[in-house]
Amino acid sequence: MAKAYVKFEVPSALQEKTLEALELAKGSGQIRKGTNEATKAVERGEAKLVVIAGDVDPEEIVMHLPILCGEKSIPYTYVSEKALLGKAAGLGVGTSAVAITKAGASEEQLREVITKLRELTGGTSTPGTAAADKKEEKAKAAADKKEEKAKAAAAAKKAPAKKKEAPAEKAAE
Repeated sequence: MAKAYVKFEVPSALQEKTLEALELAKGSGQIRKGTNEATKAVERGEAKLVVIAGDVDPEEIVMHLPILCGEKSIPYTYVSEKALLGKAAGLGVGTSAVAITKAGASEEQLREVITKLRELTGGTSTPGTAAADKKEEKAKAAADKKEEKAKAAAAAKKAPAKKKEAPAEKAAE
């Protein structure tokens, strides 16, 4: 059964944050520009976030992206204009869609955008992302645990070794 095309209003502050994350990813990560490239990135499961221009005409050009993103549990969002999206992607012309495939320096901003998207849509923009969230949480927990072990090991090296004292009190009794 085909899912419906879901288009939602994105506040301008979130659009700006999304475009900033896209610019950072362009410089230090990887992005795929254009509807065809974004579609391929989603189909291959490489996309971390898909950004779609809201002024695409005809809409059929990008209608498949929200559905495909939903099937692959990849978050997507909208920006108001193709020109803004193209500029953020480093193009001299507008573009209908862009996929961030490697976040690079935009990792934290990207995570924030995705969190705000979920709050905004109640999860409808990213159906099925519960599995992705759990995977991300497990990876973070594992990284935190590894960091704690490393800190404990470093602290153990710095701390002077305690000498084991013979129980003198018992011997004296």
